[in-house]
Amino acid sequence: MIKNPKTIDDAKSILSMYEEHNHNATELAKSIGKAGRTVRGWIEKSRKIINNKGYDVPQTHFVKGYSTLYDGAGNIKQEWVKTDIEKQDAYEAIREAVENLTDEMPREKPVKLPKINNNDLASCYVLTDYHLGQLSWGDECGEDWDMEIAYELINNWFGSAIKSAPNSHTGILCQLGDFLHWDGMEAVTPSSGHILDADSRFPKLVDLSIKALRIIIKMMLEKHKHVHVILAEGNHDMASSIWLRSLFTALFENDPRVTIDNTHSPFYCFEWGLTSLFFHHGHKKRIGQISTVFAGMYREVFGRTKYSYGHMGHLHHIDVKEDQLMVIEQHPTLSAKDAHSARGGYSSKRGANVVTYHKKYGEVSRMTIRPEMVME
Repeated sequence: MIKNPKTIDDAKSILSMYEEHNHNATELAKSIGKAGRTVRGWIEKSRKIINNKGYDVPQTHFVKGYSTLYDGAGNIKQEWVKTDIEKQDAYEAIREAVENLTDEMPREKPVKLPKINNNDLASCYVLTDYHLGQLSWGDECGEDWDMEIAYELINNWFGSAIKSAPNSHTGILCQLGDFLHWDGMEAVTPSSGHILDADSRFPKLVDLSIKALRIIIKMMLEKHKHVHVILAEGNHDMASSIWLRSLFTALFENDPRVTIDNTHSPFYCFEWGLTSLFFHHGHKKRIGQISTVFAGMYREVFGRTKYSYGHMGHLHHIDVKEDQLMVIEQHPTLSAKDAHSARGGYSSKRGANVVTYHKKYGEVSRMTIRPEMVME
């Protein structure tokens, strides 16, 4: 029986059971009769214990270094763990918010099963770099963009795309990252700290992002028998992609027709008969480097399949490369340019695709819908 971890052995036991339950904390909690928030806390604490050389650092603390005292013979006499208070506070706020949402909010009710014409097809709705929350002024950027415009467009686009797509057995919501324009209380990029042009406040952005994705998934359930959801990590929303995956895993846990890819690595995979699909935002590996990463990371899936395709975003324009392993496609975005892109002279056509795959024959059709086709 697992328990609140105090030792490395305790931590290893918890993480082993977590892996056995496909990294689903909710299912692990059910199996041992504990609350979800309790088990998630144990998982985080276990990671810290193992990562920090066995020191029982509190689960909300982030280690930033060690101080070591040696004796004259070079032996360690004492060692201190130094933690980062600011990261502790930020992490604690996110963790508590996610736990409260996932444990207490009502689950989505199953949607009536639609009629399906072709059980061999899976349609992939590719949405990348949507930058919900970005603010663009038309006189400077060529087109206006704010939360209201973005919310209307995403609803109209998916309404049109779902209506026009084939009656495929499976619909894949491929959200390739940078869905949120910024990732916390300050409107800056997470890694570099570059100041961003932001519309409104982060709590409003969080609410709208959840609302939009809930509507999209329910719309897809009215069309497809199974909906598979990929909420990829982007360079603008590294932390937000984590809580989005956890949140939607909990929201749809009572609907067997919905699966959420809760992979913690920024490289994702979906297997469909003899077709394998791979996904990565593009902030870690570029289009010319990625096929070997996908094939190596998902070696068994790649070996079982005949047709392989990789999907990426990040650079906001179309690029396609084919090598001996697979076809890699870099997708455009539906969002308007921001001031940085406009002033830098970057230009690309806005749009998004629905790509349909057959279990035996790989890609068999695609459809491109541009913003002007669904907005007055």
